[in-house]
Amino acid sequence: MTTLATTDTPLVEILDADGAQRLEQAFGHRTVGDLLHTLPRRFRQRGQRVDRKSLVIGERVTVIGSVKRMNSSSYTPKRGKGRLERVTLVVEDGGVDFEVVFFAGAKIKYMLPVGSEAMFDGTLSEFRGKLTLKHPEFLVLTAATGQSGPLKGSGDLAALATLSAKLEAEGSESLFGRRFLPVYSSKEGVTSWEVFGAVVTALRALVPVVDPLDPALITSLGLMGLDEALRTAHLPTHEAEIEPAVYRLRFDEALALQLLLGARRRFYSRDPAPPSPVRPDGLRTAMEARLPFELTAGQKSVLEDVSLDLSRDQPMNRLLQGEVGSGKTVVALLAMLQVIDSGRQCVMLAPTEVLATQHHRSLSAMLGDLGEKGQLGAPEEATRVVLLTGSMSTAARRQALLDIVTGEAGIVIGTHALIQDSVDFFDLGMVVVDEQHRFGVRQRDRLRAKGRAGRVPHLLVMTATPIPRTIAMTVFGDLEVSELGNCPVADARSRPLSCPWGEAEVAGPGVGADPRGSGRRAPRVCGVRPDRRRRQVGRRRRQWCAVDGSRGPVRPTLTRRTQRPAGRTHARPAAPEEKDAAMTEFASGALDVLVSTTVIEVGVDVPEATVMVVMDAERFGVSQLHQLRGRVGRGGFEGLCLLVTNSRADSRSRTRLDDVAATTDGFVLAQLDLMQRREGDILGDAQSGALSALRILSVVDDGAVIALARQYAESILDADPRLHAHPMLAERVNSLAGSEESAYLERY
Repeated sequence: MTTLATTDTPLVEILDADGAQRLEQAFGHRTVGDLLHTLPRRFRQRGQRVDRKSLVIGERVTVIGSVKRMNSSSYTPKRGKGRLERVTLVVEDGGVDFEVVFFAGAKIKYMLPVGSEAMFDGTLSEFRGKLTLKHPEFLVLTAATGQSGPLKGSGDLAALATLSAKLEAEGSESLFGRRFLPVYSSKEGVTSWEVFGAVVTALRALVPVVDPLDPALITSLGLMGLDEALRTAHLPTHEAEIEPAVYRLRFDEALALQLLLGARRRFYSRDPAPPSPVRPDGLRTAMEARLPFELTAGQKSVLEDVSLDLSRDQPMNRLLQGEVGSGKTVVALLAMLQVIDSGRQCVMLAPTEVLATQHHRSLSAMLGDLGEKGQLGAPEEATRVVLLTGSMSTAARRQALLDIVTGEAGIVIGTHALIQDSVDFFDLGMVVVDEQHRFGVRQRDRLRAKGRAGRVPHLLVMTATPIPRTIAMTVFGDLEVSELGNCPVADARSRPLSCPWGEAEVAGPGVGADPRGSGRRAPRVCGVRPDRRRRQVGRRRRQWCAVDGSRGPVRPTLTRRTQRPAGRTHARPAAPEEKDAAMTEFASGALDVLVSTTVIEVGVDVPEATVMVVMDAERFGVSQLHQLRGRVGRGGFEGLCLLVTNSRADSRSRTRLDDVAATTDGFVLAQLDLMQRREGDILGDAQSGALSALRILSVVDDGAVIALARQYAESILDADPRLHAHPMLAERVNSLAGSEESAYLERY
């Protein structure tokens, strides 16, 4: 007897324990609703022509076709006794021939004779120019084409055939006789066909789903009912049914997110922010008078918007996005001084200790005696800049915490250590999050919660490259947006260049610019810790470079003719002083070449750095590469960034690197990144992956449905702010958001 289920039923109640656990580990699916709200990537139609250009070597594919030819030969395996029979089938699918190889195929030639129709699922490879599947799972479809007899096969396809037989016994259509076969994402050992089997099992058990939307709304928008949409989106009978079903599920997801973000906006607007108008005799005015340069038109425009927000009692919630070197930090400093002029504190959250330390050093230098409160000769209105990181000594940390809680520190700079419960502020008026893509909404909210009771600190988040989550938050309305143009160092932008191994060396003509006598320096970035990679020397046939561990022929990073002092740094937690020392020496000129991991990705400012070499560049994301590129060419000299890769010229990785090399526009790269990696986790701490709040919706393609959902979410919240009259919507919002965000519905 089939177990009955709702969308809230745990998967373990309808699937075997092992299958349910693997689905949770691979995709984060815990309930029937989680599973059914993850839709097929596409649908396969039998006989549909295959676009060979769309096939990707190394990805899992499904081939459905007839066996045209068969070859067999015997061989002796390297291990084991006796001889085995290798069987190679040539299978045509949609006009494309695939070679399907079974290395122990004595029985295969009897199960899959020439002329039989079958389904094969495996990893696509290429051998001597031919598309190949080696020992794939298979299912003989002869029975599905009219001949009698049970379906035969292996792996998940065989298990799916067993399920199909049960459905046929109940009077339903065979799964393999359907016109449209759904193809799902495969991940971590869970194949598309295993997901399909779980979906079919869930749909068999699912009782009719109660629709959470008002019938009038469903009718006015022409939406498909939720129960019908969930079933049709996975098992359509006609092509025209697919889009209406998917649209309904997209709308539901957009509506739930808009309700949550609308509740968050209302929560933070229920209490006033501390208004901080500009004071003509304050620190901000004094700092502006001391600036050794003229603010750009873009900086002035953004600063005007920020200043207006800070002067109000409505909490500012603004995103400042601008190119590398466009002067975001100066804008943030002047904004913080405006808040300090009103007697309150500001905090700047940085993702790494290296960046936090550099911000502390650079802001202190910019402020001069204006940041030396309590010291001899400091102006009366001066403030104090305090650093708080996890690696500080006990005594230094105790003093920093004391300065923060007493209000002596006007500007507090730190890492995630600032979010800890032990950190208390005297009167927090503004939160600045640098490189906000490293932090989730929850982390920002925890820091904002440290303001005085009844007051919500203003929020300014900054990024040099608006990566997927940033754009998603912008589209969903969580942040107001300011774009900073007129980059002061635009003429010195570094030119990115994608090149294969063998075409790049760190020092030498045209690449290292031969730093002798020029005062210029070159950072080199590796994908993993340099010392860890160096230990691999001599252990493999392909040796590792003796200095930074990048793959390829062993060669000196710096030749004797051009050898200069070199250092290295990485994110090893045990030695923060080593990282800081290496960065200090590189910035001061004591080191000309720095070998590093991506610890230098953000915020590192060495004006003399003109050349960067990124080894194994295919390992890095678009945003990381843009950030790394921005570390050179900042001092008036033209920069060069080499993206060195072993990727094949026709691979997706190489195409991505070529796209990065084609532009230095961070906003163009952000769109590219968004299209490739999707939105990531816009609600939580994770940047991307299976725990993303977005299972169906895409901010690239679904702007219209997002705008429509926001309109209806606002009208619902205006009339029913706690969703008491919409309990099913409230349940959906709570399940989507998790325990921390769900409280927003009850807090305002």
